[in-house]
Amino acid sequence: MHATRKLWTWLAVICVLSFTVLGWVGAEIYLTAPPIPKHIVTTDGQQLYSGEQVQRGQEAWLSAGGQQLGTVWGHGSYVAPDWSADWLHRESLALREIWAQREFKVPFDQLNKSTQAALTARLQEEMRRNTYDKASDTITLSADRAAAVREVASHYMGLFGTDPKLEALRIQYAMNANSLPDQDDLQALPAFIFWSSWAAGTDRPGATLLSYTSNWPSEPLINNRPTATAGIWSVASIILMIGAIAAMVMFHSTAKEEADPVPPKNDPLFSLKATPSMLATKKYFFVVIGLILAQVAMGAITAHYAVEGHSFFGFPLADILPFTVSRTIHTQFAVLWIATAWLATGLYIAPAISGHEPKFQKLGVNVLFYALLFIVVGSTAMGWIGSVAHKGSAFQFWIGNQGLEFTSMGRVWQILLFVGLLFWVTLLGRGLWPALKKPSESRGLIAMVFLSALCIGGFYATSLTWGRSTHYSMIEYWRWWLVHLWVEGFFEVFATAVIALLFTRLGLIRAATANSAIVLETIVFLFGGILGTLHHLYFTGTPTFVIAIGAMFSALEVVPLSMIGVEAYRNYQRSKAAPWVQSYKWSILCFIAVGFWNTVGAGLLGFSINTPIALYYMQGLNLTAAHGHAALFGVYGMLGIGLMLFCLRGLVARTAWADSLLKPMFWLLNIGLAMMVFISLVPAGIYQAWASVTEGMWFARSPEVVHSKVMETLVWLRVPGDIVFALGTLFLALFAWRLMTSGGKATASQGAVTGADRA
Repeated sequence: MHATRKLWTWLAVICVLSFTVLGWVGAEIYLTAPPIPKHIVTTDGQQLYSGEQVQRGQEAWLSAGGQQLGTVWGHGSYVAPDWSADWLHRESLALREIWAQREFKVPFDQLNKSTQAALTARLQEEMRRNTYDKASDTITLSADRAAAVREVASHYMGLFGTDPKLEALRIQYAMNANSLPDQDDLQALPAFIFWSSWAAGTDRPGATLLSYTSNWPSEPLINNRPTATAGIWSVASIILMIGAIAAMVMFHSTAKEEADPVPPKNDPLFSLKATPSMLATKKYFFVVIGLILAQVAMGAITAHYAVEGHSFFGFPLADILPFTVSRTIHTQFAVLWIATAWLATGLYIAPAISGHEPKFQKLGVNVLFYALLFIVVGSTAMGWIGSVAHKGSAFQFWIGNQGLEFTSMGRVWQILLFVGLLFWVTLLGRGLWPALKKPSESRGLIAMVFLSALCIGGFYATSLTWGRSTHYSMIEYWRWWLVHLWVEGFFEVFATAVIALLFTRLGLIRAATANSAIVLETIVFLFGGILGTLHHLYFTGTPTFVIAIGAMFSALEVVPLSMIGVEAYRNYQRSKAAPWVQSYKWSILCFIAVGFWNTVGAGLLGFSINTPIALYYMQGLNLTAAHGHAALFGVYGMLGIGLMLFCLRGLVARTAWADSLLKPMFWLLNIGLAMMVFISLVPAGIYQAWASVTEGMWFARSPEVVHSKVMETLVWLRVPGDIVFALGTLFLALFAWRLMTSGGKATASQGAVTGADRA
């Protein structure tokens, strides 16, 4: 007990220090972010854009799809270009061409190599010179550069407008014509994209060859190349990771661990009586399966748009379901169904652990269910209406689609979800309170479950921190608080604590051992995970020290994953500890799959792109998608399914259970995911990375690469994996249908079944 108290103290100290540093970094980002000037003018005093237009252009881009329609500074979707890289390249070409035509009367490509080199050197000097004057709050451009800006702006206005000459390009970008019907928005959009590329190409004050985005994107024309900082800290982070893994292996090999206890002769949960509130959680899990089916369908449509652009096997589906909407639903539903599975698990286990059913708990569970259903349906419908009917930035921000990846629902829905999460924490706390008050070996685990739930509810408040006109660097800072810390941080701590608690209840691990282990695991995970958030912010207009902190702590995130295989093997052994444990076979196998995908998806694929030098060339390419799919579904999705199956054991009649459906479900999902990742996404990401290294980020995201024969073949090679994966979800749906139509309910003595009862 004394040792456990010390671990809790260390956990508190690490959390306080880490969040203090993370908050300080946020303050520095706010103070040093690329300036949005009051005026962007030419040397003769003509105004190109105002600061208000830059901010309105940001709002316009987000309302048109935002991070679901290409990327800015590498964050978003992968079919359309990175607009900052695209603008930077187009402006550079246009400016060189202006000089070549005026001074030599021929196109640039027809000049001799020495003249081309001279103009390219002149281009680098022009583009990198920082002409921002803080006193007047003005960026001043030469007349020639202003002409190049106007030329590129005309292209963007035609692209996001209705120019018929750009329709083929729009199809390649999977974007619809007239994305911005409001003329003021259409004229403001180039101001924001220009500003984002200006910040990416111009030198910081007092620096040479160091832009506000640390020279991202790669663009040889203006000498945008990786900084020495990116290379040095990449090497340092790898050395730290190897050393930390060695230390953990040494610690693990020398530490004396208690063996697992002798398992009970019979299932300890066999006689568990499901309370009314526990039974009320069953409908949550059926909705989870419905959301999975919808998410997979939207994923198939979204992937197909990478080939046909507007159509789905010839049908003009984009007229009613644009790429921006299908991808929004695909990414948003992934988070929602996983979160719903975990929330329902918490509501199910609370009375089971405490043995107490609080008054009106069932009513609360039902109210929360319909509130969450209202949020899911309402946010999806309003996002679709806002996108298809072009309702504008105000509508999109408040009740439509904010255009931010994984955090796209409108602000009203975010507020409602925040309230719902606080209500969930209240319900969970009421259910756990008797167990928290009562001294027991499991109280530490129960406390960890509740504290992580409290963080899940509280930290969703970070989704409310930005407004419509918040600086884009700060939007990204707060967005990753939500995506990384909320989803990848506290949800994982919650789920890990729940699994440990379930194993102790089954008598498969000792409560005292689990208490210390879960706190120690949380310390190791959060020590790297909290400040590891910064690896998402290397190139988003942040100070250069963000690269150092993010690289080192991101490397530490990989360390606990190095021992995941050991834990997975132990879980496999526990699944064979006694005949009755086979009742939970597929739940435990899901937890084992989590270990595999944690190592492969989060560890191997994650670290392959997380070092600054790797991410410099790979941010916003398909290797990011490979990591995202393997980690999001492989880790969090399989964890959600495993928890769901465990809970459903106690919620349905024994005769309705069908392992014959769960077996193909499990293997098809995992094999399909592996095929999708390693046959399609990883090769596509490597091919794009080659293009990024050799030619620049603009080229890796250009139609020449994205719609090359190689890339389109790799998209089609995703189909077999998608089919296998989809079949897995259908078996899960059939399993759910059998449970729904069986007509039986769990009663006393039917909370779980033995191996002999399996169908």
